Amino acid sequence: MRSMIPSRTVTTTVLLWSLALPISGAKVEIKLATQAPKNSPWYKMLEGLDREFREISGGEVSLLIYPGGVSGDESDIIRKMRIGQLHAGALTVAGLSDLAHNFSVFEIPLFFDSWDEFNFVLEDLTPMLKQSLEEKGFVWLTWGHVGWVHFFTKEPVARLDELRELKIFTWAGNDNMVQWWKRNGFKPVALQLPDALQGLRTGMIETMISPPLAAMSLQWFKEAPYMIDIGLAPMVGAIVVSKRAWSRVDAKYREDFLAAAGRVGSKLASQIPFLDSSAVNVMKNQGLEVLEIRNSEHSVEWLAEAEKFADEMRGDMVPPEIFDRALAKRNEFRRQHNAAGTTP
Repeated sequence: MRSMIPSRTVTTTVLLWSLALPISGAKVEIKLATQAPKNSPWYKMLEGLDREFREISGGEVSLLIYPGGVSGDESDIIRKMRIGQLHAGALTVAGLSDLAHNFSVFEIPLFFDSWDEFNFVLEDLTPMLKQSLEEKGFVWLTWGHVGWVHFFTKEPVARLDELRELKIFTWAGNDNMVQWWKRNGFKPVALQLPDALQGLRTGMIETMISPPLAAMSLQWFKEAPYMIDIGLAPMVGAIVVSKRAWSRVDAKYREDFLAAAGRVGSKLASQIPFLDSSAVNVMKNQGLEVLEIRNSEHSVEWLAEAEKFADEMRGDMVPPEIFDRALAKRNEFRRQHNAAGTTP
């Protein structure tokens, strides 16, 4: 019996090693999951990427897309990628932060003033963020812009204290964010994203945090018909694939695949600001009321609270190195545009 143990170990090792290698001419199907609903702009981006992969590889490599949360919340998608049940995910910053804490830099409220400012910082941070994913066993393919996040509430609010009285959706599994909301006097309720609509209907939550396009696509605004005009932050996502699955793709295709991913990501990024604006107009025609706080007497307290939040997040939720890098690049952008006589 003992003489068989080494041979079994060698056989198993060789088998696992061989499965990880790309096989020339073999079909490689990358199973990719996303919360994005079917036929949404984000789903169409993934369809475009699938077409690119098929064309570049002559049909050898394709994507099998699981949309609309059918594979579970983002924490489920990540777990399934780690065990090989899924190979890739189109994740928002909430899921990306689970993989690497550096991505939490995009959760700082009111840190950015415009898409141009955000994209300027994002371009600078991308190498650092890609490296963060590499260290966790994932390959970054491209960014996927989601939209500018706003509060959608069941009741109209004007003051910050009124918002504190409402139960706010928070991503399940992100306990740091839950505790952060609580420390600042808010009422977070942790739910998985597919449960958000039912949570609004039943009163389990009274405030949804979402870009307008997502609020329209997923019909959250029907239950939370008041949108605060102060945008919290640009929500960014990314398409990531496990290194194990990426290693099955023939090396001769990888560079072209990354270039194709960059193209579809850039196309979506150029569309999102317009789509967000259009979504607001569509929702207003269906009963949405935009609460104008930015230019009201109450705006000062909202901005002061956001600045306090940012200070608290540095080192607690956001690693200091990337926080400071983002702050420096943001301020560089503002100096350049102020010198040019333009407003961010």
